[in-house]
Amino acid sequence: MIDKFVADVTAALAGIEDGAVVLLPGFGNGTPEALAAGLVVQGARDLTLVVNSGGRDTGPTADLLASGHVRKLICSFVRPDSVAGRLFAAGKLDLEIVPQGTLAERLRAAGAGIPAFYTPTGADTLLAEGRETRIIDGRNCLLEYPLPGDFALVDAWEADRWGNLTHRESARNFNPVMASAARLTIAQARHVVPLGDIPPANVHTPGVFVHRVVHVPG
Repeated sequence: MIDKFVADVTAALAGIEDGAVVLLPGFGNGTPEALAAGLVVQGARDLTLVVNSGGRDTGPTADLLASGHVRKLICSFVRPDSVAGRLFAAGKLDLEIVPQGTLAERLRAAGAGIPAFYTPTGADTLLAEGRETRIIDGRNCLLEYPLPGDFALVDAWEADRWGNLTHRESARNFNPVMASAARLTIAQARHVVPLGDIPPANVHTPGVFVHRVVHVPG
């Protein structure tokens, strides 16, 4: 019998090693706060953290950065007066800025097995310095590569024992693409439902992409 539920957050995060690439979604809501907090306690270091925005001074991303466990941050935005901004200015954090749409597409490409793609976004900016560009249909385009993760920590509104997930509202933005882009996906679920109770149209992340689920009521 397939049952992907584990007992607690500690069990869910077991095996995340030093130097791992960790995908952490969140877009207004949808950040797996319990898993992010658990990762600080778990203690893996020299992490590469992939998030949509590193611009906040509070919250799960800021807490992970402040813990000193993150070596590199890949995101679409950083505010100078934030944990990420101050760490970068002090030379304690490597930073890679990726436009939001490109970030989402690089994650989607990793999950879909697409080896590379061209986009006009950023092709005529500093982001293109030293990188391959090509004129396509008269537009300058920048070559981008997939962004796979070793682990994805995702948030779900509800889950069944096969790992099928639904995401509420804006949580549907980055949770599904990050779940598909990782070697191992760990979900925290606010509600547990019996197998078959999630209508197929409401399965936003299929269980084939999910390896562990922990119930975190909320």
